[in-house]
Amino acid sequence: MKRSIFDVYLVILMMVGFNACKHETQKTAEMKERKIQLPEKVVKTDEEWKKVLTPEQYYILRKKGTERPGSGLYDRFFVEGKYYCAGCGNELFDSGTKFDAGCGWPSFSEPAVLHNVEEHKDLSYGMVRTEVVCSKCGGHLGHVFNDGPPPTGLRYCINSDALVFKNAVQIRNEADSANIQSKH
Repeated sequence: MKRSIFDVYLVILMMVGFNACKHETQKTAEMKERKIQLPEKVVKTDEEWKKVLTPEQYYILRKKGTERPGSGLYDRFFVEGKYYCAGCGNELFDSGTKFDAGCGWPSFSEPAVLHNVEEHKDLSYGMVRTEVVCSKCGGHLGHVFNDGPPPTGLRYCINSDALVFKNAVQIRNEADSANIQSKH
């Protein structure tokens, strides 16, 4: 039986899609098993988002855009701290899981808080991928792939403009400030 190049390509796409969906299903099952309470959703109109985001952040977070490879601030940035959603401040990734994948975007092996990101099947541009979005505001962050380092084997490929970084000193100062305000 003779197969065309198209048939072979279609089979490969279906296999990749199955693997992406398998990870998404496993994560969803884990969240349901743990009965995790998701953060309260942030809902804004397009006009409201345009007022609080830079044009680049708006393009990526709200229109599912991407920055050019190697152009983002955090691609080759390795400082201890945490990464938050540029749209709503939701904690997303920890610097301890960041690695240099050489792909041109910041890469992480896992989220800092599993339920702070959601994964959706993405069929855009003729590919089958798993999109990563902020669970609080629904902002597009990037995609997750099954070619990362152990122990997860995952590569969360995230746009720099979707993130805000805070180093350990900034995080500690914000916590101290919040404690002082709560005492008054």
